[in-house]
Amino acid sequence: MNAVSSRRDFFRLSAGALVATAALPGCRPPECETTAPSGDVFPQRGNFERLMLACSCVNAGATAPFSVLHVSDTHLTAAYPDEDPKKQQLKEIRTKTFGGRQEEALRDSLAWAKTNADYVLHTGDLIDWQSRANFDLVKKYFGTGMFGCLGNHEYSRNMWLEPSEPTEAYKAGTRAAVSAAFPFDVSVSSKLVNGVNFVTLDDVYGTVTEEQVARFAEEAKKGLPIVLCMHVPFYTENIWRVDRKFWTAAAQKGEPNFYRDAAVPEIAGEWKKQREDPVTRDFIAYLKKEPLLKAILAGHLHLCVEDRFSPTAMEYVAGGNFLFHGREILFS
Repeated sequence: MNAVSSRRDFFRLSAGALVATAALPGCRPPECETTAPSGDVFPQRGNFERLMLACSCVNAGATAPFSVLHVSDTHLTAAYPDEDPKKQQLKEIRTKTFGGRQEEALRDSLAWAKTNADYVLHTGDLIDWQSRANFDLVKKYFGTGMFGCLGNHEYSRNMWLEPSEPTEAYKAGTRAAVSAAFPFDVSVSSKLVNGVNFVTLDDVYGTVTEEQVARFAEEAKKGLPIVLCMHVPFYTENIWRVDRKFWTAAAQKGEPNFYRDAAVPEIAGEWKKQREDPVTRDFIAYLKKEPLLKAILAGHLHLCVEDRFSPTAMEYVAGGNFLFHGREILFS
């Protein structure tokens, strides 16, 4: 794509790749402001000053610079009154868990992006569990032009209120409903923006499949710089160290103060699965040597952190959007 001379031309030429902010619906309708206006939270601050935005720059070899607001983990917790009792129970409990301002946080983020960024990319857990109301919110805020990836919560029908397991078989049982709500191939998708190939990958349980690896290889054959987008980050020592510090009471368990010295905590959870699953392990090893890879964008941890993944790529993890977090990335 040739360099463009104006912001209007930029949107005209590139609409449909990621979510072009010019195509986003209005994010601050008057009826929303009557329920929880910004002034109720920070009465002496500006409209967007409750947003916590990190900023990064990636030299990806783009034909023209562009910016992306990367958000993740909004965890919308809506349910209509006529939905089943499990949905009502989850709405009550999980709304308290995430503070009840998730929709405001998403609305603020999209409203900010509409005048300050070119695209929005969401890397999963936009919804906390499946409900008609949550799916309708996805369509309300992103329309049919959304591009991104799913999180583990998109596949959850009723969370802990029903048996489930982190397997491809469980995902298969709920994929139809998810695919109907999110207008992109949820397994692997790609979109081209100014010569940069954004490739999304469903790794919501920490692993990838042979089919996904083969489809990624087809994307690499295009010879374009790649930005890999997924929900669960791939392991790096520093991202794992921060994750472990946040999610466990390490000091209470007698573990070393690994965040104050060079010690790396024993690997566990999805990180361990990435090492034990041969397909995922080999794919990560390949990525570390792939010069076309320019960045990895992920979420899942509810933490804003970044680390070197490979000689050519940093891995950027967006903080929880339910906490009004996001990351603006300028690609050049």
